[in-house]
Amino acid sequence: MKKDIHPKQYRKVIFEDASSSERFLIGSTIESEETAEWTDGKEYPLVKIEISSASHPFYTGKETVVDTAGRVEKFKRRAAAAQVKK
Repeated sequence: MKKDIHPKQYRKVIFEDASSSERFLIGSTIESEETAEWTDGKEYPLVKIEISSASHPFYTGKETVVDTAGRVEKFKRRAAAAQVKK
């Protein structure tokens, strides 16, 4: 392996899926102000994410809607209006 090619801030980080509350401990360089305790009793930086393999429909096989701005309803209204015009 080549020496000195890895970032200096590489460490273990907890990623928490906001929609499923699933947690993953993964090596990363991402910065975070929050910390949390992992199952091994140690404190690690915590990063909250909106979607992961624990909640994404491709991996779960379940369709879930993460809609924070009402975009899905707006699209459904437009689609219904377009069907009426045909």
